[in-house]
Amino acid sequence: MMKLSIPLDVPRGAARRRYEENYRLMTKETGRLFLMAGDQKVEHLNDDFVGAAVAADDSSPEHLFKIAQSAPVGCFAGQMGLIARYGMDYRDIPYLIKLNSKTHLVKKDQKDPVSLQWQETSQVEQFVRHAGVRVVALGYTLYPGSEYEPAMLSEASRLIFEAHQMGLVFVLWVYPRGRSVGNENDAHLIAGGAGVGACLGADFIKINPPVDPSGQMDGMLLREAVAAAGRSQVVCAGGAETTVPSFLKRLYDQIHLGGTSGCATGRNVHQRSFEEAIRFCRAIHAIAVLDQSVEEALALYNKGS
Repeated sequence: MMKLSIPLDVPRGAARRRYEENYRLMTKETGRLFLMAGDQKVEHLNDDFVGAAVAADDSSPEHLFKIAQSAPVGCFAGQMGLIARYGMDYRDIPYLIKLNSKTHLVKKDQKDPVSLQWQETSQVEQFVRHAGVRVVALGYTLYPGSEYEPAMLSEASRLIFEAHQMGLVFVLWVYPRGRSVGNENDAHLIAGGAGVGACLGADFIKINPPVDPSGQMDGMLLREAVAAAGRSQVVCAGGAETTVPSFLKRLYDQIHLGGTSGCATGRNVHQRSFEEAIRFCRAIHAIAVLDQSVEEALALYNKGS
């Protein structure tokens, strides 16, 4: 049975009960998280949603919600405005409200990245109370190494505290980035970012997986980040689309060699047709949450194809 250590900044009483309910719901009572990321419509504009390799379904934002409602995801991350436009038809989805986002138009050699919160917490709290959808978590992206790091650190710290006051789980995206940052994929640097997330009090820390000198993901390299995060749980971003077997093998290694606690993926899911996306989500869920083998997950993916 999952053992849950509730942070001390979650008030006793209703908030603590709500936090535990939300944490158990989004991790399916396992402590493992399968987060479906749907924040790329800002982060990558329309680059991720049209193209020769992208299913035609993905041109509409509703495709994201259809997948999230039918697939065994722990929570679906999106901006509050997008959830407000579609949530009335998809009330059963556990939602994570992404509190900041930026486009990729301004490159880091032009200006260090900065992404600040969109809504005041009072607005989020009103939405959580009155929208009639299940909001289980809040999320925020932090760029350690940016010259705007102090402002983002201050926001992240406050938002994590305020989320916990409401009984919400917090997922912190941590991507070292900026002109002062060398190799963004360096395992030691990524581990440092995970440690920052722990110091801010995040419940889950989403990182890009480190790669070895040949450019390949090595699950063993994740161990430093998992150790640095301590009691905060680490999940890896899914990255650009890849083949199903290679994705599932990489995910298995991240969990069983690196010690991560699930995964967060967007493009690899939503760029597929609805039917294939559901089969793929079942396969991801099998490894990330149910602790099954790559072979068992592949069998689920291939079933009904």
